[in-house]
Amino acid sequence: MSDPQHKRRSASRPHIAGERSHLVDLSHVVEDGLVTYRGLPAPVVCDFLSREESRSHYDEGTEFQIGRIEMCSNTGTYVDSPFHRYAGGADLSQLPLECLADLEAVTVSVAGAGQRSIGREHFRRDDLRGKAVLVHTGWDRHWGRDNYFENHPFLTAEAATFLADEDVALVGIDSLNIDDTDDGSRPVHSILLGNMIPVCEHLTNLGELPESGWRFSAVPVKVRGMGSFPVRAYGVLT
Repeated sequence: MSDPQHKRRSASRPHIAGERSHLVDLSHVVEDGLVTYRGLPAPVVCDFLSREESRSHYDEGTEFQIGRIEMCSNTGTYVDSPFHRYAGGADLSQLPLECLADLEAVTVSVAGAGQRSIGREHFRRDDLRGKAVLVHTGWDRHWGRDNYFENHPFLTAEAATFLADEDVALVGIDSLNIDDTDDGSRPVHSILLGNMIPVCEHLTNLGELPESGWRFSAVPVKVRGMGSFPVRAYGVLT
């Protein structure tokens, strides 16, 4: 049986705060079997309680679905907290919302530059303090294909040091990893997370955003003892 109230809500225009705001979804869909990073297990998305099974618990005509997901914390579009890299670093439950939500943001586009390493020269601009810096490489166009995992763009250690010195709030990228995965020391993660700057990887749709004049949010679940978790990242254009 369908829900007539649900039909009425779906048919009406959703309320958006400010009414003049435009939201841009910057997250990939998490689904059963998704491979985000080779070598990490894909999520299993299933029912804990199916609609059919639930019917015996409720009055006739009433049913619910309770879902279950088993996944690695680094799945889909996710945020890394300092605990991901450092045993004594802040975990997800300790990340302040001030470095995750409603951040003034800038987009640094290197799409089409034809180089993998993204150096500090791409970040020469004034007043990055307290802002989310999102690096648009265009690599998200390969999402779901084998070549997403090979020869991806990444930031250099010098770029990470510059951004840390500028005291940015968060750094994100639409690529497989913010580091060169051939470098086992992971300098960009080490520098940024060591300076309490969260990292957001596997973003998408950054090409729909301007260089400035928008706000960014990417808030994970508040889990104690975990360093990374998927987010619904989005940009707000006003």
